[in-house]
Amino acid sequence: MKLNSKENVTANLLWRLFERFGAQGVTFVVSIVLARLLDPNIYGVIALVTVFTSIMQVFVDSGLGNALIQKKDADDLDFSSVFYFNIVFCLVLYGVMYLSSPLIASIYKMPELVPILRVLSLTIVISGVKNIQQAYVSRNMLFKKFFFATVGGTFGAAVIGIAMAYKGYGVWSLVAQNLFNLFIDTCILWLTVKWRPKNLFSLNRLKGLFSFGWKILASQLIDAIYEDVRSLIIGKKYSTGDLAYYNRGKQFPQLLVSNMNSAIESVLFPSMSMEQDNALKVRMMTSRAVKITSYTIMPMMFGMAVCAEQIINLILTPKWTEAVPYMQIFCIGLAIVPISLANLNAIKAIGRSDVYLKLEIIRKILGTITLVCFMWFGAKAIAYSYLLNCGITFTVNAFPNKKLLNYGYVSQLLDVLPAILLSFVMATITYMVNWLHLSNLMTLIAQIIVGVSVYILSSIIFKVDSFQYILSIVRGLSNKNARG
Repeated sequence: MKLNSKENVTANLLWRLFERFGAQGVTFVVSIVLARLLDPNIYGVIALVTVFTSIMQVFVDSGLGNALIQKKDADDLDFSSVFYFNIVFCLVLYGVMYLSSPLIASIYKMPELVPILRVLSLTIVISGVKNIQQAYVSRNMLFKKFFFATVGGTFGAAVIGIAMAYKGYGVWSLVAQNLFNLFIDTCILWLTVKWRPKNLFSLNRLKGLFSFGWKILASQLIDAIYEDVRSLIIGKKYSTGDLAYYNRGKQFPQLLVSNMNSAIESVLFPSMSMEQDNALKVRMMTSRAVKITSYTIMPMMFGMAVCAEQIINLILTPKWTEAVPYMQIFCIGLAIVPISLANLNAIKAIGRSDVYLKLEIIRKILGTITLVCFMWFGAKAIAYSYLLNCGITFTVNAFPNKKLLNYGYVSQLLDVLPAILLSFVMATITYMVNWLHLSNLMTLIAQIIVGVSVYILSSIIFKVDSFQYILSIVRGLSNKNARG
């Protein structure tokens, strides 16, 4: 089967979705159990530590891995050169985190951060071993491999995290869960993926890949620092409790959006890269991605915003009620994100990492201005600055594709408009269920049934293109299985 055929792309996208939502479904359940066992302040501490490790993680996950996927004729020399460079570089990064942990702890006046930072930073080294295998899987559209690796690591980590929390290990249960998950994930990926590093290394090949990759790395590093600076500000200026509510409110909508984005992006980017010389094909793929992601994600986010209070009270207990307004704010903001990412994937796939970097700088300058204006008025105001920034991000990311792909604002808004209108109508009707004054559980069940029914029925009545496209894929897969 041709790597970039519709059938292969669809099959890989489904495997990636199964992997993301299977693993995150388990993680979601575990997080609920742990949230009931642990104090919100413990989550605030881990959120603070994760800010620093996630910034270091960008050096591992971005740049050269993307360059390997984008390069037309990447071979074993390219992959092996990047692998050996990554190992050394990740050890250096770990050393930086190990030595700087006392300084970070002193800034936040929390000496207990030192051992936590040093242990959790081991994820950087493990990721360095895993990264090239990930690039190989993505380049060769072997996303079935991710499913077994990720699910295996997630189940094992779930058992360890819950067991340690019951035994009273507190914050260390979360540390162990993260470490074990990544370690098992990496081991399974190495066992199931055939590629192995060869005794090859080329500094010239590395330089060639770096000429593309450094712009992606710089862009995503800026993005990671910018995204996490809100947590740093809340943790320093306000409290770890505020940070816990902020992160927990973000966690639920981000769980859906990030996994949908991760699945779509990991399949879409290599698919677009294969067509990088055909602007019309890339435009068509981008348009389809915008339609499908907005059609699937927007109703989830609008619906979750309406049901936020019931979700928090039922799943996390009323001690997390302060997370409700954060969840509602993030639901609206994250509904826009997939459209922005589809634009970025197109720019990245056609090799314009220079444009990618420029967009990142522009977005962060504008976003920093909004953050500085809002940060003085409390943690909720910082969340509102995130919402505003999501709108700014779409506006900036969509701009270059008018020239590069002839796919400008008007075309994109027309592609998204059906999802916006249907999601708004669905959310309005779903909200009316609250007027029945049922229990939290019965209200949530009724809202889900009403929301799904209204959305699907509206899609059928108005013959929404994305709904018809999804149905055609389902029928095609059903027919294929029937023939098999």
